Amino acid sequence: MADVSRTGTNIDYEANRMLFRVVHEIAVRHAGASVPEVMAVLRLRLTGIPGLDDHGMRRIAEEISVGRDPSGL
Repeated sequence: MADVSRTGTNIDYEANRMLFRVVHEIAVRHAGASVPEVMAVLRLRLTGIPGLDDHGMRRIAEEISVGRDPSGL
């Protein structure tokens, strides 16, 4: 039973790593682009991420549009 919970944690960790890598890639490629442009890319690349709604994506897009990398990578 402990292995199952550890596996769940590893899956969450890997999902978060993938999310941060994708956000980092978008930030590098689209730094300085308009918020709507960045939002379109985020929607395309991050479809189906649990807990990431339009408001969260917009905050990420705003950071990227001013040249920041919100992934921290």
